[in-house]
Amino acid sequence: MPSQKPRLLDLFSCAGGAGMGYHRAGFEVVGVDIDPQPRYPFEFIQHDALTLDPEFLASFDAIHASPPCQSYSDLAKRNGNADAWPRLIEPVREMLNDLGVPYIIENVEGAPLLNPTVLCGTMFPGLRVIRHRLFESNIDLAAPAHGKHPLVFTHDKRKAHYGKLDQNTSFVQVTGGGNSSIANAKAALGIDWMNKRELNESIPPAYTEYLGKFLMDAVTQQAQRAA
Repeated sequence: MPSQKPRLLDLFSCAGGAGMGYHRAGFEVVGVDIDPQPRYPFEFIQHDALTLDPEFLASFDAIHASPPCQSYSDLAKRNGNADAWPRLIEPVREMLNDLGVPYIIENVEGAPLLNPTVLCGTMFPGLRVIRHRLFESNIDLAAPAHGKHPLVFTHDKRKAHYGKLDQNTSFVQVTGGGNSSIANAKAALGIDWMNKRELNESIPPAYTEYLGKFLMDAVTQQAQRAA
């Protein structure tokens, strides 16, 4: 029997952190990425997102896009090599604006998103990462209250709180140069199916489960208007 769930296309999907959140929010999720993603937990298409057929894109009820963030990252700015990576937010925005379906574009702080909503791990009970991410949309979004940032576990003996935190219970840093074990990175992000490299790049599913409710409301209202 065909699924009656609204369908969401997860562009630049990587290993599925965003996709899992939208699945939990009630969407049937299909991922697209230019690279193989053997651990992606839902239907997956290996393809360049920017060359997808517009009719295929428009066949979905909602779209999420997480274009590569390296060009906008703090590391690239510090190294002065931001131009080494493509800047895809503008072409992605143009592509999605032409479709007429609700969408969300996600990226890192410093990315040129328009009127973005900022989410932080402190907003979601159970997460143990700060991991700020920006979300632009053609629908109205709102963020939960932004809590005070806690101290983050560190191996740096120069830090005043060195040796005072337990990485099994405290906030941790999940990045390429991060300080947590794989087990703690998984627990901190609420992800249990990724390897360390994929965890470094992922957003917590809790973020998109929360935002998915806004998308679901927009999809429902759009369907009612069309009826």
